Amino acid sequence: GGGRGMRVVESAGELVPSLRQARSEAMAAFGSAVVFLEKYLSKVRHIEVQVLGDLAGNVVHLHERDCSVQRRHQKVVEIAPAPNLDDGVRQRLFDDTLKLARAVGYHNAGTFEYLVADDRHYFIEVNPRLQVEHTVTEQVTGIDLVQAQIRVEQGFELASPEVGIYSQSAVRPRGFAIQCRITTEDPANDFLPDTGTILAYRAPGGFGLRLDGGDGLAGTKVQGHYDSLLVKCITFGPTLAHAAQKGLRALREFRIRGVKT
Repeated sequence: GGGRGMRVVESAGELVPSLRQARSEAMAAFGSAVVFLEKYLSKVRHIEVQVLGDLAGNVVHLHERDCSVQRRHQKVVEIAPAPNLDDGVRQRLFDDTLKLARAVGYHNAGTFEYLVADDRHYFIEVNPRLQVEHTVTEQVTGIDLVQAQIRVEQGFELASPEVGIYSQSAVRPRGFAIQCRITTEDPANDFLPDTGTILAYRAPGGFGLRLDGGDGLAGTKVQGHYDSLLVKCITFGPTLAHAAQKGLRALREFRIRGVKT
């Protein structure tokens, strides 16, 4: 959960104390001290594949996202589709994702996550839900994932007019989308969560920009009981450079006072 409890063990002597620390943190955070031992990969990309399956056994992938920009194992910036990803690796990710999804009879929206090192990919986990970064997939595919998951759970098949995904080949990404997470954290204090009352809030606007979660936030009290995510800033354009340029402009135009962001 959010990278909590993870430890890198460089030698056998570090195993027992690292295991003890990981178990203690996991128990405190999640009420379970179960841990997994996995091979450590130092130079990787975090690539995930969005899927959607119906109750009739039909499954499609909605292409991939690059979630490699992270802090403390938590995602900060997400991009769809993944730039500069080898086409062979991309196809193998799709093939294995669909194979896994069909093997378990997966339905509803979900994300299959992988680490990619060179030309090899390593399975991490499945998130059987929508994720914070589902927005970038929506922008490049034109598919409303929130609506689609509700429709399939009502019994509509993917190829029905209610969902409108008639074939895998019909799902084609157009352009690029980038999501930046605006969090109430203090960059001058090791990005620790900040609390207080939002005194002023002004958000950017314009074509190619989507904001999830932020409007009329002035006067809102930010407390320490919840996740520090305040608003998601999603920009999209015909090329990665266009999406990035819009994202940088949007971030400069934000005005948030009263809490550190």
